[in-house]
Amino acid sequence: MAPATPRTKGNKAKATITAKSSTTAFSTSSSSSSPAIDHGASRFSSSSSTITTSTTTITNSSFYNTTATAGKAPKLNLSVFRYSNWLEENQLKKTAPWIAVAVAILIRFIVGLGPYSGYATPPRFGDYEAQRHWMELTIHRPIKEWYSDKSKWWDLDYPPLTAYVSWICGFIGDKLNPEWFAWETSRGFESPDAKIYMRATVLILEVIVYMSSIIVFTNLWFANKPWTRKHAALILILMQPGLILIDSGHFQYNAVMLGLVAWAVNCFLADQDVLGSVFFCLALAFKQMGLYFAPAVFAYLLGKSFRQGFFGCIWKLIKLGTTVILTLGLMFYPWMQSQEEILQVVHRIFPVFRGLYQDKVANVWCAVNVAIKLREMFDIQELVRFSTLATLLSFLPSVLHLIAKPTKKGLIYGLINSSLSFFLLSFQVHEKSILIPMLPITLLILDEPAVASLFVTLATFTMFPLLKQELLLLQYFVVLGFWIWLTKGTFSTASKLLQFLSVVNLLVITSLHVAEFTISPPARYPDIYAVANALWGAGGFTLFWAYFNYRQFTFVNTPGTGFRVTKSTKLA
Repeated sequence: MAPATPRTKGNKAKATITAKSSTTAFSTSSSSSSPAIDHGASRFSSSSSTITTSTTTITNSSFYNTTATAGKAPKLNLSVFRYSNWLEENQLKKTAPWIAVAVAILIRFIVGLGPYSGYATPPRFGDYEAQRHWMELTIHRPIKEWYSDKSKWWDLDYPPLTAYVSWICGFIGDKLNPEWFAWETSRGFESPDAKIYMRATVLILEVIVYMSSIIVFTNLWFANKPWTRKHAALILILMQPGLILIDSGHFQYNAVMLGLVAWAVNCFLADQDVLGSVFFCLALAFKQMGLYFAPAVFAYLLGKSFRQGFFGCIWKLIKLGTTVILTLGLMFYPWMQSQEEILQVVHRIFPVFRGLYQDKVANVWCAVNVAIKLREMFDIQELVRFSTLATLLSFLPSVLHLIAKPTKKGLIYGLINSSLSFFLLSFQVHEKSILIPMLPITLLILDEPAVASLFVTLATFTMFPLLKQELLLLQYFVVLGFWIWLTKGTFSTASKLLQFLSVVNLLVITSLHVAEFTISPPARYPDIYAVANALWGAGGFTLFWAYFNYRQFTFVNTPGTGFRVTKSTKLA
């Protein structure tokens, strides 16, 4: 696609577009906010067809960037672009998404052949056993006892939608083989067929909820861009290594929560805000870590409401408030019969007693604790208040900006800044929680290609201590190595600084891995490699937090960029 002539102030611009068919038309009021970019993927050629051209007049409202920093975008030498071109030239566009999903499933299946959390590790085993036990619990105990069970095995500590999904999976599994989920006698049960079933539940739910949401997102985000760019983004997002290793390797269901958030984003992009609120509430009802995104979602919807006029604003807030109350009320209804029961659910979902953090995690508190022993100096309540205040102050500028300028691209940056603030500064953060900011950052894989690929590489590295503990070393190195190879072209036209940081990051990661496998840690510092991992990650994530806040306040605020708040459109 040939770049259009930028418009002058106060005037509309006209551009001539060379297209594959004379019936092709492009509109610049699309959901995608980045400039018209030829990533080396917009070549429309075919050896079996005749190329025609058409001249299309474009009303330039928010498509082209007028700033020097975001002018003509670089051509990225990515293998996924070449592959997408090949698919297009061979008229495989309709089957291409199915191929991408099939390959994504195959990779996850292969990763799932390895060990999982707590494999053959009594007495408590691990996350795999926790998920299996919740299936056992929900099919054998009355619903009101799900959060008050006294068996002292693996307490159900996720919100009700996780419990309902566990019940469905347990109900089906019990019909296939009652031994898998027999009450009490199945604890620590590990058999090849049970493993296949449990792995299958992860894969099926990921396909239904997460992968479908990513397909819809790329269709919306790149609606008026070359098909090759849309498909390249789909492949890269599905190949994000962190989610593959944690869900299909370690064993989790994070893809369900992240997929529900992605569906909420899709609805917001299509201006279906009520439906988007339903999906976001379902995400909160599946995993409480969805709260990492809540400030940005709240700010975006509030900012849009303020632009509806007085009565329009009141009506919109009533609709959104009613939607939230009804959705969450429906999820929590079985335990709302008494104050004691609902408080027990809240106590399980937010286990403050666990402390500021558990294992080494690449956030501010763990990094600071190397020099200042916060957990010894302050009691839990003080740390809760302090971390809450720090988190609030961290995401407040981004939230206020999003209220003032509720653009759709601003929403994505807001999701990044809010979730990164929670990861870096909130109370009781797990290393797996980096998957939360990784979602919106990965969605920008072709808008912020070098930065997004660098972030994903660093984030996956910070989960290495957990994956090493689960004996997933081979899976880690292969999947992360594949990601680095897949995205290496994103740095071909990046700034010298980004290229330098990428090289330094790879050198540090490689050096730490080599040292860990060749040099025994000193007896005085047995966790030195895990601490080094956390320190490097925390420093990097802090820089990313600063960068994405800067991007939200500059790029999104630049005239001619970002998404406008438009009239309601159908989600199709």
